[in-house]
Amino acid sequence: MRALGLACSLNASPTPSSSHLLAEQVMAKFRDLGVDGELVRVADFDVRPGVELDMGTGDQWPQLREKVMQADILLLATPIWLGHPSSICQRVLERLDAELSESDDEGRLLTYGKVAAVAVVGNEDGAHKVSADLFQGLNDIGFSLAPGAVTYWVGEAQQGTDYQDLQTTPDAVTSTTHTLATNTVHLARQLAANPYPPS
Repeated sequence: MRALGLACSLNASPTPSSSHLLAEQVMAKFRDLGVDGELVRVADFDVRPGVELDMGTGDQWPQLREKVMQADILLLATPIWLGHPSSICQRVLERLDAELSESDDEGRLLTYGKVAAVAVVGNEDGAHKVSADLFQGLNDIGFSLAPGAVTYWVGEAQQGTDYQDLQTTPDAVTSTTHTLATNTVHLARQLAANPYPPS
């Protein structure tokens, strides 16, 4: 079983990132559950706008798509900007839209059987709205989501504290991260053993 984390910070590496940090914590939980994985910061790649598998010369989405296709679990981690997922996270969803035209020999989307989860950070309330947007998009594209498939942290309104600035991880975040990882890995194992029927 393999997991892929896509950290959708607006900042490329090695700039510190709260969404990347929360994604690292989720990936560590996956490892504790026996799931190998890789965390990628999407801003480090030239992902062109569009809704095709390959947008031509210089487009690096095909490299990331290959990683998505090899994974059983996809984690999308995003900050909240103006009440929405980051533009990079939205671009990932737009590029995943091309999967609606791809299917196996039995008519199933290639994403069927893959399980998705979400991690959200921000300084204003809005994690439920952002996760709802991502849940719907990921489900439309063919991913399954377990109960409790989001972990998040939002700071006090009109304050400037970032998640990465906290001295310790809040207990509530630790708990929701544990639930996300446990339920996501469980569902991924169930679907690996019992695939969806032909479409």
